[in-house]
Amino acid sequence: MDLSLMNKEQKKAIQSTEGPLLIMAGAGSGKTRVLTHRVAYLLEDRGVPARNILAITFTNKAAREMRDRVSALITEGTQDMWISTFHSMCVRILRSNINHLGYENSFSILDPTDQKSVVKDILKRRNLDPKQHNPRNIIGFISDKKNQLIRPEQSIAEAAAYPDTLYSEMYHDYQQILYRNSALDFDDLIMLTIELFDKEPKVLEYYQNRFQYIHVDEYQDTNHAQYRLITQLAEKYRNICVVGDSDQSIYKFRGADISNILNFEDDYPEAVVIKLEQNYRSSKNILDAANAVIENNTERKPKALRTERDGGPKLQNIVADSERGEAEEVVGNILDLADKYSHSEMAILYRTNAQSRAIEDTFVKSNIPYKMVGGIKFYDRKEIKDLMSYLKVILNPNDDISFERIINTPKRGIGPKTVDKLKAHGQTTGISIFESIKESDFIGIPKTAVVKLMGLVDLLEKLAQKSKFITITELVDEVLESTGYLEVLESEKTIEARSRIENLEEFKTVTREFDRDNEISDELLFTFLSDMALVSDQDGIEDDGGVTMMTMHASKGLEFKVVFVVGLEEGIFPSRRVIYDDKELEEERRLMYVALTRAEDHLFLSRANSRMIFGKTESNMQSRFLSEIPESLVEGGGAFAQGDANTGSGLKKRTPKRSRIVTNNSGVSFAIGDKVEHKKFGEGIISAIKGEGDSQELDIIFNKVGIKRLLANFAPIEKKE
Repeated sequence: MDLSLMNKEQKKAIQSTEGPLLIMAGAGSGKTRVLTHRVAYLLEDRGVPARNILAITFTNKAAREMRDRVSALITEGTQDMWISTFHSMCVRILRSNINHLGYENSFSILDPTDQKSVVKDILKRRNLDPKQHNPRNIIGFISDKKNQLIRPEQSIAEAAAYPDTLYSEMYHDYQQILYRNSALDFDDLIMLTIELFDKEPKVLEYYQNRFQYIHVDEYQDTNHAQYRLITQLAEKYRNICVVGDSDQSIYKFRGADISNILNFEDDYPEAVVIKLEQNYRSSKNILDAANAVIENNTERKPKALRTERDGGPKLQNIVADSERGEAEEVVGNILDLADKYSHSEMAILYRTNAQSRAIEDTFVKSNIPYKMVGGIKFYDRKEIKDLMSYLKVILNPNDDISFERIINTPKRGIGPKTVDKLKAHGQTTGISIFESIKESDFIGIPKTAVVKLMGLVDLLEKLAQKSKFITITELVDEVLESTGYLEVLESEKTIEARSRIENLEEFKTVTREFDRDNEISDELLFTFLSDMALVSDQDGIEDDGGVTMMTMHASKGLEFKVVFVVGLEEGIFPSRRVIYDDKELEEERRLMYVALTRAEDHLFLSRANSRMIFGKTESNMQSRFLSEIPESLVEGGGAFAQGDANTGSGLKKRTPKRSRIVTNNSGVSFAIGDKVEHKKFGEGIISAIKGEGDSQELDIIFNKVGIKRLLANFAPIEKKE
């Protein structure tokens, strides 16, 4: 294999194939390139069979990219490799072996909405108020226990005080319900795989012999359960290569344990350690700023990123009066750079989603295209959830959680009392709602309801049979037509119903792509539902021409030519809840490091003197992270000094240009009653003018689309005579 384009450290990492290997890969150091070439090197130069290679990443998108890159390097003999996420790998293992744990092989995978339904049901049975016991907190408690591999019985035994005692009992109830439904949540996928390996040593030995060369990407983000799973698989051959960066460990809130990477050499004393410090992404000024910030942490393996790129533009500082002013400054700079960079090459990063509102409003008024990561997800929409529930029940009729959702959707005259009787009968006899329906003649359900219920059961059984011989797209069409779901939406003749129909059509874009890559088989529906359950936020990020808006956490692994990091104020970032906790504060600093190293060319760091967030106006000092950046890296030669908006040492004042108004005359003024023309909305008339100076807004009544409020400085309008 040709490794001539690799640097010395990269080449050593690729060729060190035997025994434990820790690759400390800095941001932008080409770790994916190294991993894919290492896999290809094992196949081509070392003659390792593809079936003996396992590579684990954290997102489906990263797994697809790695698989494609390896296939481009080695055109044949790669199909038997496993390159997947932790969860996808566990689904495959459990699909073949979960019967050892008493589950059906056609198990369902719960999404967060399903989990919330189960917890609400438990609260209802226990006569507890969801307002006092937030289902999200209970789900978080259960998830934390599973990530620590603590079963319900152990949790109950160890619980010392309220509410842990109550939540541990609810964890027990929750797990019983899932078992009865032959359903798993995300955390179960890993916990039950470990339980399977503990219970069935021969199953573990099979996978140890199969995966003799193991690769784990983003090792700093692994939690205890993931660490234990990898340790089990690697125990026999110890050919384990982990890649990561202790400076980018930012998922403690999800259970990630930075000690996994820091203690790798304790776990494997014979390990080789290689540092990848050559950065191929960012300019020198950006890297020097990131290095200066992260050096203030103590819980890390020391390293310093370097680059062969020149210094590049210095960091730009934005200080605004308010969050609205901050948004306008960001938009102004985006417009300044629009002739050099496309919108899709720019990103705005913030600590929490709540900070996005003012920026989004300004984008809308400025007619700048954007996309938000982590907003309302397509798969959370009602019509998509309904359809997915039908597919889940077709695969696993014992999935009461999904069955309860579709039993009267669309409405078929089955009321809540009937459902309660079916559930009560199922709980008493230990059977599912689906099976209870078959006994509905004997449990006090009216004859008319029995006929409707049996009709539903008959329909679902026929669909289950058809599902083995048709594509997923054809199955979706069958479900929508035979259940009457589509007919009901079409009969409503409302804008909302039309939108729901369009979303269902869009869903078929997903199924068609799946059908192109998968042949019809008994496994088809299970594979499809598993794929859908494991979709992550980043899997949906597409280059559709807009500026990307996302949290810093969501940005990890991505890169942009231009990056704006906003909300750099004490109490916002770092978050108020961590300021007095040294370990938590170090995690916030790692998050700052991640945000800075997303930028390739231009980096803007922004704060506001006052900000309204969660309905409350706050005035906070600048973030301590700004003061950790050397003044020589800042535009104007000064440090990030505390001061008034757009004033002070080293601060660049950006005055929005009047020419940002789309007109033939610079400095044009508008008055109520003026006629204007907008590129997109057409002709209109100004009905009101609000605000002063840079914040001036125009209310315009357009002939085609009605009233729109636009920023005078940025709206693409021309004044008509």
